[in-house]
Amino acid sequence: MKKVHENDFDYRFGDNGPKYLTKGPNIDIGVVVLKPGQDFQNHYHTVCEEIFYILEGQIDFYINGNKVPTIPGDMIQCHPGDAHYLINQTDKTFKALFIKSPHILERDVVNIKNPVIKLRSE
Repeated sequence: MKKVHENDFDYRFGDNGPKYLTKGPNIDIGVVVLKPGQDFQNHYHTVCEEIFYILEGQIDFYINGNKVPTIPGDMIQCHPGDAHYLINQTDKTFKALFIKSPHILERDVVNIKNPVIKLRSE
């Protein structure tokens, strides 16, 4: 049995980005926050499947270069090899739960070039 609280952990980039609530032994779970104008590097996982459940705000996912707008209550499932890029082009903070499985001890992420997108302000 394990019990943790979100406030016990830090976001990767201070007040934004991902933060893990647990890593392994079989699954990784955390939350990700992106503030207005922020994005998260396009990447894919070689072994892990990753699921995002949108809790707050709206965000555009780019899955294999295809735009997928999301709102609270949406779920996005990325299979191994699915490139996923997140960008918050709104004026509200975005927050989602993420789940990665299986837990991999070695690095499973491959960063790739961000997709070329048209920003809403253009």
